Amino acid sequence: MPSTTTAGPDRAATSPPTRERYGDVVARLAGAQKHTPGAPAYSRYVNRPLGRRLAAAGYLAGLTPNVITGISAAFSFAGIAVLALARPSWWSGIVVCLALVVGYAFDAADGQLARLRGGGSHAGEWLDHMVDAAKITALHLAVLIAAYRFFDLGSAGWLLVPIGFVLVANVMFFGMILNDLLRARQAAKTGTPVARDRKPSLLRSLLVVPTDYGLLCAVFLLLGASSVFFTVYSLLFVANAAFMALAAVKWFRDMASLDAPRTDAPRPATPRTDPAR
Repeated sequence: MPSTTTAGPDRAATSPPTRERYGDVVARLAGAQKHTPGAPAYSRYVNRPLGRRLAAAGYLAGLTPNVITGISAAFSFAGIAVLALARPSWWSGIVVCLALVVGYAFDAADGQLARLRGGGSHAGEWLDHMVDAAKITALHLAVLIAAYRFFDLGSAGWLLVPIGFVLVANVMFFGMILNDLLRARQAAKTGTPVARDRKPSLLRSLLVVPTDYGLLCAVFLLLGASSVFFTVYSLLFVANAAFMALAAVKWFRDMASLDAPRTDAPRPATPRTDPAR
């Protein structure tokens, strides 16, 4: 599944110093990464470094985060269009995969570019999430269209797989966004940040790889063997559905804990009695 990194702003920013080199900007970004302990392996170890380099190039070129978001959308939806309209083949699989991978890398770059420029904006974050939501939905619907037009599935019932994937992907995306929103609201209400569980873990990143949007992009390399592709795609759907069911239970408990009374909250002052009364 795609990343939920917030995109940044188109707020005015001064041009980067001419003496700053590309390598220096990349190194500066490497030391200012977001804390995302639950990120799958491809997103953390491949896509984020790719996005870092694209963000540094965009920063030195004077591009804004919203422009980077637009580039990400252009690559992603071009790949989705090829998937839906072109007869599946090895070459179309390569085109779809590369377009989605590049689009995903630019998706990681917009938020990092925003940090280089001093922070994000509400408009930039809105644009990033809207593009992500449209991309997630359109990608699985494109699989549905391709399967209906070109695949020999043996039964129309298999078309329920991409329909189910649309549901699972969108619910997971919305759930993660809503979790962050409610945590931020609770932090603003109490004045203390909500504790985040877990430190980054290589093992956990590998275990959640089936939910990785980057892995989904790579699976389209198998389009030339449509039966193999659809089998792997269906297995990813099952894995994502199982993950969502387990994650939903945990997320509900996390949100319920936000409602629990704080033991460290200051006690209300006891009214003082006036002995003269």
